[in-house]
Amino acid sequence: MKQTKIISVIAVICGCIAVLSTNAATLPAGTTITVSTVSAFSSKTVVGRTFEAKLAQDVAVKGHVLLKAGSKVFGKVASSRYNPRKNDPLTVELISVSVNGRNVAVKTNTFQPGSPPRTGRQAQYGHTAGTLMITPGTLMQFQLLQPVTL
Repeated sequence: MKQTKIISVIAVICGCIAVLSTNAATLPAGTTITVSTVSAFSSKTVVGRTFEAKLAQDVAVKGHVLLKAGSKVFGKVASSRYNPRKNDPLTVELISVSVNGRNVAVKTNTFQPGSPPRTGRQAQYGHTAGTLMITPGTLMQFQLLQPVTL
């Protein structure tokens, strides 16, 4: 009798795991993710500093919405002009997206917010004049470099 109950419990657990694994969704590489910044930062922010954003629009694959607009997203500053000896442009990348209360790591391309350089010299050295401020509500668009299983 006890063996029958144990086998039944194990069968139910295995069934639940099988259902959950078939419900897992994958965002393919190349999927576009558009975000709106929540926190402010600038072209002189320390490299590696994280920032918060939210999805500006739903992310759908084959007509099924996998990430809803408004979901939390986190990114980091990939390069900046924090070091005065370097004239690196401000670039950012996404590092995770919040799915059902858990953060899922993502790998995206880098994005360079702001306007393009104004002069040939600025373009040559990869920067714009002055400090570029990224304010809450700034839209940025990224592409996934690797598939992400949600």
